[in-house]
Amino acid sequence: MRKYSVVAAIAAAVLVLDQLTKWYVRRTVSLYESIAVIDSLFNITHVRNTGGAFSLLAGSSRAVRLPFFLLVSMVAVVVLLFFVRRVRPEQRLLLFALGVILGGALGNFADRLVYGEVTDFLDFHWRGYYWPAFNVADSCITVGMLILLFHSLLVQEETSDLTRA
Repeated sequence: MRKYSVVAAIAAAVLVLDQLTKWYVRRTVSLYESIAVIDSLFNITHVRNTGGAFSLLAGSSRAVRLPFFLLVSMVAVVVLLFFVRRVRPEQRLLLFALGVILGGALGNFADRLVYGEVTDFLDFHWRGYYWPAFNVADSCITVGMLILLFHSLLVQEETSDLTRA
């Protein structure tokens, strides 16, 4: 039961940080405004993403897009909780990874539920190449997935814990 508390605490911290940063950007930076933080590398740019990752389905109607992404988010949460059940309590790195992914999923879910879209603001670019803007939730999901990927590649005897039925 303690592992669920750890994952819940990590997820809650990510959710709070994500929602606070998005709230701050919505409150202080006009939509589409861009503030240079590191010239030629990083801006805070307030944008809204109606789609998924890389604006997937952004052009679809709200009546299709919103229920789809809300359902996908709910399924992701259930799957993550299933994985938490499979992880041993001493596997702290895996629990951390699942916690940050869960918090990120909940952060973007909250945006979709309240606003029907996700607020993005972290804007990296270099020599004319731009990465799509993202947010704290997206960052945490990515970091958590990378941890899971590296763990699955490097620690084979423990990887089976996530996939064992």
